[in-house]
This record gives sequence, C-alpha cells and structure tokens, in this order.
Amino acid sequence: MTTRTLTTIGFDADDTLWQNERYYRLTEAHFTELLADYADGPRISERLLEAEKRNLRHYGFGIKGFTLSMVETAIEVTEGKVPASVIAGILDTGRDLLSHPVETLPHVQETLAALSENYLLVMITKGDLFDQERKLAQSGLGDFFHAVEIVSDKTAVTYRRVFSKVGGGPERAMMVGNSLKSDIVPAIAAGSYGVFVPHELTWVVEHVEEPKDAPRFRKIEHLGELRGLIEGLG
Repeated sequence: MTTRTLTTIGFDADDTLWQNERYYRLTEAHFTELLADYADGPRISERLLEAEKRNLRHYGFGIKGFTLSMVETAIEVTEGKVPASVIAGILDTGRDLLSHPVETLPHVQETLAALSENYLLVMITKGDLFDQERKLAQSGLGDFFHAVEIVSDKTAVTYRRVFSKVGGGPERAMMVGNSLKSDIVPAIAAGSYGVFVPHELTWVVEHVEEPKDAPRFRKIEHLGELRGLIEGLG
C-alpha cells in the first residue's frame, strides 16, 4: 500500500479532536461530594462505574446515560433515601456537561486542514447526537469533514459500512483515535489502518491491550505526527 491508495481518514472526536473525559472526571468529583455524607469517594466512584457498565446497553454512550447512572448510584448508595436536593444537584451537573466549552487538542486544526486537501476525512464518534453536533459546531472543525457519523457503538461492521460509503472501502482507509477498544482494534479488524493517539485520560471501559503484532497498527504521541506517518506508509 502506498500513500496514493489511502483515500479516507476517519477521526474519533472525544479526546482525539477535543477534550472530553476531563469534564466527566470533574463532574464525578462533584458527584462524590454531593454524596459525601453516605460513602467515601472511591466507593461512590466504584458504584458509579458499575452502574455505567450495566446501563450501556440501555442508554448507550454519552452524557444522558452518565447522568442517569449518577441518579441510580445515588439511590443505591443512600438505600433509597437520597434527598431531592441531591438529585437536583446531579441533574444540574449533567446539564453543565451538555454546555461545557469545546477545547480542541493541540495540532488538530493544522493537521485536519492539511490532510483535507488530499484525503476524504470523516468523523466517526459515539455519544449523544445533540451533544456531538453541538461540539462539532462550536469546534469550528466541521468544514474539514466530508462526512460525520455519530454511531451507537464502533465495531468492525461499523467501519466497513462507513468506509465503504465514504471512500474506497476499509482497506484504503485509516482510523485515528484515543480508544484502542473502539477506534483501533475494530478498525484493524475491518481491514483499515488503526492509528492510536493516547490521551492522558481515557475511560477505563475503553482500555484493552495494544494490538502490537497487527501489521496495520500504528501509534503516535500526538496528531502533529500524523502527516509524517502517512507519508512514511509509502
């Protein structure tokens, strides 16, 4: 494969193009403070994570599911005695998450601008539809993308479908993201390149081992290295 046969580059959004997990961590810290009279912080966080995992199949990924999981955890931790004021506080933190400012990560703007001249760029992200549309609009990055796909989950089937619709199929595509589980492993399984860009904060549910033996696995420290990596493929 040469760089000329690469037609399409997919990008994850949260914690690849802009900060996201940082705001969840701050919200979780505030949540544990709301319940400080009932349990210690680590125990509350543990119960919250259990609720999030349990509820993924019901609510999917995103802020709304996270907020409902906080409410459920509050009910469990307090044995059904959670005050209405605490529930109100949880709902306030959820609304705050839905309106936080968008902070793009380093090297994003110039990298997308350069690559969009020669490749079809597609944003492939999970999360709440309205929230992801809001963040894309506020980021100012929308014009760089040929297509935007907001999906319920990311699997090899997802990448085959998207890259067959946008570009020349998965074999001529590359997926770039901070989640090994969602962005890299399934993209490689679909036949694409998977470029891992680690973020200092990645949700524990997204952790899996690096597929170091996969011929199409690559790893860079930040998006500023992506253009050089693509040039080196040929």
